Amino acid sequence: MKKWFLAMVLVLVVGALAACGSSSESKDKASAKSKDIKFGATAGPYSDMLKKAIVPGLEKKGYKVEVVEFSDYIQPDKALDNGDIQANLFQNSIYLESFAKQNNLDLSALISVPTAPMGIFSKKYKSIDEVKDGATVTLPNDPTNAARALNTLRDEGLIKINEKADPITVSEKDITENKKNLKFQPIEAGQLPRSVDSADLAAVPGNFALAAKMDLLDAIALENMLDPYRNIVAIKTENKDSQLAKDIKAVVESSDFEKVIDDQFKGFGKPSWMTK
Repeated sequence: MKKWFLAMVLVLVVGALAACGSSSESKDKASAKSKDIKFGATAGPYSDMLKKAIVPGLEKKGYKVEVVEFSDYIQPDKALDNGDIQANLFQNSIYLESFAKQNNLDLSALISVPTAPMGIFSKKYKSIDEVKDGATVTLPNDPTNAARALNTLRDEGLIKINEKADPITVSEKDITENKKNLKFQPIEAGQLPRSVDSADLAAVPGNFALAAKMDLLDAIALENMLDPYRNIVAIKTENKDSQLAKDIKAVVESSDFEKVIDDQFKGFGKPSWMTK
């Protein structure tokens, strides 16, 4: 009886130790898995920014990062919301708020990043001062980018805009002075790079300019971009205070990140938090 009792105790002890080992092993595996993440971006400059300036920093912190490239502006946020990816980089906060509201998604902006500004390009003029009376200006036909174009033309002294107008929603009706009698031709944003050949001036958003292999530094004027227009890293709201979120912010705020931007993303406008 005594031998039987001792045998049972031994079995229980071994079982408990095995359970502890299994539990510890499971925790280790779970911990390792949490460091495997997918980071979404649209193909182009922001996918490049991830690969060159953000992923290396996360890898130094022990993460294994897979960059997932998307070809549209619909799927990255849906993939983020359903957990297929853990963060994305392709949009500004205005778009994020609007898309999330329309699609009932609970997503949040984590941090803004340097963004390709809109440029005023011209093959006819070498400077804004050369612009002649009656010059044609192609600009985006969507309200958000049209406002950016008009704000840039105002900043360059070509037009004046009602001071009471919201800069985010400025439109042609808010123009109070057009001394050069500029003729505006709204067209699809993706067609703007081509319009440089035919128009006197073309207001081309940075992402479309880069996609068309245009050099931002060839523009005769670059947008003084408002922070709401700058691209952001987005994350699920429930994960906004997670360790991953803290690590992504730390990487973007690092001197290594800024050095890559300065070296390889020339012309990109920095958000206000980087210029303080």
